[in-house]
Amino acid sequence: MLMPKRVKRRKVQKGRMRGFAYRGNKISFGQYGLQAQEPCWITSRQIEAARVAITRHVKRGGKLWIRIFPDKPITLKPAETRMGKGKGNPEYWVAVVKPGRILFELEGVAEPVAKEAMRLASAKLPAKMKFLSRNA
Repeated sequence: MLMPKRVKRRKVQKGRMRGFAYRGNKISFGQYGLQAQEPCWITSRQIEAARVAITRHVKRGGKLWIRIFPDKPITLKPAETRMGKGKGNPEYWVAVVKPGRILFELEGVAEPVAKEAMRLASAKLPAKMKFLSRNA
């Protein structure tokens, strides 16, 4: 699972996901990309599930770049706990994704293979995704 090695602060506030991604919205490394169309939080487990889906489909061929990193801790209070007494403990990590952000990039495989791999990966993710090609 992806998570930071160390953080400056253990807990962060919820925040908002308004606006579009102005950084990380172009294919920079590979030939094909998977772009978010909606704002969402993507957990480290979802990123790993999508990565496994892509690498299994391309049969460990080509090169894959993961362009997002889960650096936001999400806290939960234990079940059946009364309100108050502070914020809960960090349970998992998410990457905040805005519309337009490139999540994965792939090269070294044919376009139909890349398109199907990205389709399988997008099924593991919580928002609507779009397949991009650098030459299109």
